[in-house]
Formats: sequence, structure tokens, C-alpha cells
Amino acid sequence: MSDTYAVVAVLVTAAVTWSLRALPFAALAPLRASATVRYLSVRMPAGVMVILVVYCLRDLPLTESRAVAPLAALAVTVGLHLWLRNALLSILAGTAVHVALASAVFTH
Repeated sequence: MSDTYAVVAVLVTAAVTWSLRALPFAALAPLRASATVRYLSVRMPAGVMVILVVYCLRDLPLTESRAVAPLAALAVTVGLHLWLRNALLSILAGTAVHVALASAVFTH
């Protein structure tokens, strides 16, 4: 009798797992043709980046020397991206500038 319960439990678990994994694909199919989703896919990355920049720089004391590293990194990242339109290069260069300035020049 307990073997029957174990088999039923495994079958129910497998069915629920399969259903939960298939559900997102079934739900996304109608959204692919949506104008709203297309609009968000174009506009959302820039909006997310603006929110991240504001969040990271919101408590930055502009009158202290430790503000130089993040502001210089931001300037390098934005400048390179506007010039070359290469996100990977812009992010890597901005990160390198920030690490170099924060660790070597403006130590606390």
C-alpha cells in the first residue's frame, strides 16, 4: 500500500514540476506580439541604468575628494559609450577608472 502512495506522490510531483516549468513559456507566447512589450524592451534598459546611477550616486558627498573616483568613472563610461556605442568597452573602462582612482589615488 505504501508503494502506491510513493508512486502517486512522485507522479504528482513530476506533473506539478513540469507544469510550473512549462507555464512561463505558455504565458509568454501571446506577449511576443504585444506593442507594449516591444516598447518596454526598447525603453527599459536605459531607464534601469538611470535608476542604478541615481541610486549609486545619491549619497555621494560632492565636496569631498572621494567623490572624484565615481564621478570620473561615470564620465568615462558615458563618454566612451556616446563615442563608440560599445556597452562592454564603456563598462569595463569605467570600472577600471573607478578601481584605479579609488584604490590608488584617493585612499581613505
